[in-house]
Amino acid sequence: MVTDGTNQDKKKQFEALFLPLMDNLYNLAMRMARNPGDAEDLVQETYLKAFRFFNHFQEGTNAKAWIITILTNTFRTRYRKTQKEPVQVDFDAVENFFLVDEFKPSMQPANKSEARDSDTITDILKSYVSDDIIKALENIPEQFRMAVLLSDVERFNYQEIAEIIGASVGTVKSRIFRGRKLLQKQLYEFAKERGIVGKK
Repeated sequence: MVTDGTNQDKKKQFEALFLPLMDNLYNLAMRMARNPGDAEDLVQETYLKAFRFFNHFQEGTNAKAWIITILTNTFRTRYRKTQKEPVQVDFDAVENFFLVDEFKPSMQPANKSEARDSDTITDILKSYVSDDIIKALENIPEQFRMAVLLSDVERFNYQEIAEIIGASVGTVKSRIFRGRKLLQKQLYEFAKERGIVGKK
């Protein structure tokens, strides 16, 4: 735990650890809340809670994971009450393809399974950041969107994500897999519109 000291010492230690993460938290909050005002409120409440419970933070552990856990729990508490029933997704209706197959048609079959991991999705997101991709992320149901964001954008591993969202590792893997499938389908349509891949 954080050692006791003066309030000024505590404040300096807190600021050194968590203020550099503010932009990162705001971007994640925007993906959760979907509008700037709610995202700002969510980040502000997260920082207030994080400072209040800073004495529970274990020094030397992952500060980013700790504060994102607070952000995630705060989002659930504040926003899930006002949300409608979760979007039902018919996974049988989702085409069984991977975006990397379209982007890298020359890839050898033996290597395709490796290319389907988060590195490929991250590269695509970095290469084609746009309002369309943000919209594609926002259109994914919340539980899948959160898992994909934490894995492919924030780069947390399965165990860390499980701790952040309070689910089993198996559930995390399932949500990431399904979320990627939904995202890939939307990104492929975006890529066809932009001429990144050939239209069929």
